[in-house]
Amino acid sequence: MKTTTLPETDGRLAENVVHFCRALRKANVKVSTAQLETAIRAIAITGFTNKTDFYNVLKSTLISNAEDLEVFKQLFSMFWRNPESLTKMVLQLAPASEVPEQTAPAQRRASQALGSDLKIQSGVSQQLKDATSTMSAQDVVRQKDFAQMTTDELTEAQRIIQTLDFNAPELVSRRTRPARFGRVYDPASTLRTAVRQMGELQRIERKSVRPKKPGLVVLCDISGSMSLYSRMFMRFAHALNHAHPQQWSSVSVFTFGTRLTNVTRAVRHHDTDIALSRVGLEANDWEGGTLIGPTIKTFNQLWARRVLGRGAVLLLITDGLERGDTTLLSAEMQRLHLFCRKLVWLNPLLRWDGFSPKASGIKAMLPHVDSFHACHSLASLTDLANVLQKPR
Repeated sequence: MKTTTLPETDGRLAENVVHFCRALRKANVKVSTAQLETAIRAIAITGFTNKTDFYNVLKSTLISNAEDLEVFKQLFSMFWRNPESLTKMVLQLAPASEVPEQTAPAQRRASQALGSDLKIQSGVSQQLKDATSTMSAQDVVRQKDFAQMTTDELTEAQRIIQTLDFNAPELVSRRTRPARFGRVYDPASTLRTAVRQMGELQRIERKSVRPKKPGLVVLCDISGSMSLYSRMFMRFAHALNHAHPQQWSSVSVFTFGTRLTNVTRAVRHHDTDIALSRVGLEANDWEGGTLIGPTIKTFNQLWARRVLGRGAVLLLITDGLERGDTTLLSAEMQRLHLFCRKLVWLNPLLRWDGFSPKASGIKAMLPHVDSFHACHSLASLTDLANVLQKPR
């Protein structure tokens, strides 16, 4: 491959573009090496004569998700300022933990990423926070929307998710176990004991019902509109798989966008980062389109009878924005509901106070779910734990 070389007068421009891409990555904006190379090639052709054109060139080559546009805009305005004012601006940048809460989330992420990239050394010494301030900070993180969090807050949220407790409700089974004060008589055990005592009946044996734990199936939407929330729920599924003691009899994880992918084996890896990287490799439709109806139909045909038996609970994580045939979606949702003991739908759109089910996909799905909840914050996950512990 031929390497692009910028003119001698722009010798530092390519280096600055590289630093700008690093700042974007620190702000949780995905920028690949191929995109960086394309940006440098485009700048070499268009030149650096007009700031608006330069902005549009970088935006069109580096940004592939509409949700990252605001972060890109904020970071561009901070990074590509006049060199004389850049130093002054850097010295005035506050640490990420001191950014006012009223500041827009995109601007906070951009300030944090830029400050980290330039390795700003502030003269303010970091003091240890007391227990009260720590609890207050954790309460803020628990209530905040995942999409509104800064990089540090997302890291803290991922750590908290690993500690959440989601105990499964105990179900009544047909199996029994010996119990001295059980409510059920055990004639077979009583006769066996009498045979060992030469036919003498000394006492009547009793037994009690042996409780069992149901299985959990996670069906997670990984389309572009759900990308941030689906990443958090992959960590949630990983935590459920590696809980000690085991809280569910089994945990199965499936992802869907334009197709259905079974990522159960990938999520079972003990290391979280390795597990998520394997999920990304197996789910090739990550951050793509959405075909909810056809993928649920595939799940019903291939996997429902295998993983939804014996009182399993299904978590369906999607915004319900179906672009296909809602008639198929309604029929397959009804069929899916018959397979599982409880169908819980988690929708991040419920974070809006004025939410109403107006989309055709949401209208088609709602009649066939047992409960409908938000999934946009740590607080909503805590509410989910209470829902899952109920028998039905």
